[in-house]
Amino acid sequence: MASLTITIKPRVNHSRRILVEMDADKFERLAANLGFLNTEFLKSLEEAEKDYKAGRIKKIKSLKELRK
Repeated sequence: MASLTITIKPRVNHSRRILVEMDADKFERLAANLGFLNTEFLKSLEEAEKDYKAGRIKKIKSLKELRK
């Protein structure tokens, strides 16, 4: 895989946020490498949107809650 250079800037106020900058070509390459353009992934997004519109959602505060 080719290298992918991105810029990451932490916030000065010590919040838990960061700013990530990349151009559109790099973003498309990253999305493709992560499988975001995969047919199965796109189908799962459509199903998730249907669930959201139907109210079948649960709010979480952390990804750790998904392991339960």
